[in-house]
Amino acid sequence: MKRVYNFNPGPATLPLEVLQEAQAEFLNFNNSGMSIVEISHRSKPYEKIHNQAKADILELMGLGDDYEVLFIQGGASLQFAMIPLNFATKENPGSYVLSGTFSSNAYKEAAILDVAEIAASTKNDNFRRVPNQDELKINPNAAYLHVCFNNTIYGTEFHYIPETGNVPLFADMSSDMLSRPLDFNKFSLIYAGVQKNLGAAGVVIVVAKKTFIEKSPDILPTMLRYDTFYKKNSLYNTSPAFAIYIVGKVAAWIKNSGGLEEMARRNSIKAKILYDVIDNSNGFYRGHADKSSRSFMNVTFRLPNEELEKKFVAEALNNNISGIKGHRSVGGMRASIYNAMTIEGVEALADFMVKFRNA
Repeated sequence: MKRVYNFNPGPATLPLEVLQEAQAEFLNFNNSGMSIVEISHRSKPYEKIHNQAKADILELMGLGDDYEVLFIQGGASLQFAMIPLNFATKENPGSYVLSGTFSSNAYKEAAILDVAEIAASTKNDNFRRVPNQDELKINPNAAYLHVCFNNTIYGTEFHYIPETGNVPLFADMSSDMLSRPLDFNKFSLIYAGVQKNLGAAGVVIVVAKKTFIEKSPDILPTMLRYDTFYKKNSLYNTSPAFAIYIVGKVAAWIKNSGGLEEMARRNSIKAKILYDVIDNSNGFYRGHADKSSRSFMNVTFRLPNEELEKKFVAEALNNNISGIKGHRSVGGMRASIYNAMTIEGVEALADFMVKFRNA
């Protein structure tokens, strides 16, 4: 069996142990005589998977029963609209920190509804960094402050939790969810498309204070209301059972691997390996992100010219290194080193980078 080192940004690499477990159970889940993709989402065997995944996520985050985990479809892109629909008004708008493509997209959805304002932006710096605390201009009447905690395309990440006073803090953590310990109690709502760091595409995790999601505006359609998912344990409609099943297995894998502290330790080692190669290349490799904002999940860099970059991608694949090409809006390279990427895989990329430079 040939497997490459998969540096794709999402859908992304998964722990091999999780894939092997899913493979072994696929045809006959829990001795039911059926596959996990065949059993009813309202059956007892599925209910156990569903609830255990929720419990493990809350445990990993250190959150109590004042928080709820929701499983919603539509990707993080639907959350861009659901959040302002459920929480923002013209009198109490959503306040947005623009630090990259996805935070900008979230702002645009709220702006369509005329319930958005900008608290800070680093667009003029080509999103090379995240705004610092002093740059945040938060309206005290804002319904929430929205941040994208890790910017996949630009390779930047928040290394502090913004102080927002009495304004609730909302975060898109699609690409760094459960990658390190944080004081998650400081957030009122967190959402994450799971296909980057937590599972297979098809579901978004929303972790929120129950007081925020127990009642939505009556004028909203049923499937755009957070309270629909809250009151029905995310089972109002047919849930994406297989995607949630994989999320549950990944959460269990994180727990069994040492929790968020161990994920942070590994991710720090992996990031340092690659950033050291970049910083010691005498300018051959040029990182996009400012050092103070460098991501531990997505390492972005350029080579001296586009011809070399095309050659780098092609030769990398010949060395079992896949998914290294950067986003079209930025160019260059991007190595996504999520929880499931091994240190061995990162060392292989680093060795290749050194050899390519010296060739």
